Amino acid sequence: MKLTNYFLHTRKRTDRKDIKMEWIEQVYNKPEFEQLQNDGRIRKWAYIAEAKKHLYIVILEDKETIHNAFFDRSYLDIKNKSHENNIL
Repeated sequence: MKLTNYFLHTRKRTDRKDIKMEWIEQVYNKPEFEQLQNDGRIRKWAYIAEAKKHLYIVILEDKETIHNAFFDRSYLDIKNKSHENNIL
């Protein structure tokens, strides 16, 4: 797994510094939901039981570089809208 400079910079933010790399790897390897963006980037989500939240990561088009990661409060809305529109 590679990391962008943007990712490394944003990990220092107070709202993201507690996100463990093992959680990011968990989402990367075993997402419960994913979407392909129009620009080729991949969005993945998974529930992190220890944090009691859904973690959202963005992977670049190369399918191995993590660009962003944060806890997503709107996960269920996104998942429900995607299923309503038959987006996988």
